[in-house]
Amino acid sequence: MGIKSYLTESYTELKKVNWPTRQETTKLTLIVIGFSLGVAIFLGILDIIFSNALSQFFF
Repeated sequence: MGIKSYLTESYTELKKVNWPTRQETTKLTLIVIGFSLGVAIFLGILDIIFSNALSQFFF
């Protein structure tokens, strides 16, 4: 199997891919960004809570 065969088969497979539309890509990207921000805020709040709780016991 040569490089030419590999490239030809790769191109053939890429033509079969069902690519998302721009609208779908934008929507899913915003969902991922929103979820990431939500998790970051949640973890930040937990960090503040645990930092305050530990400072009460050790300082």
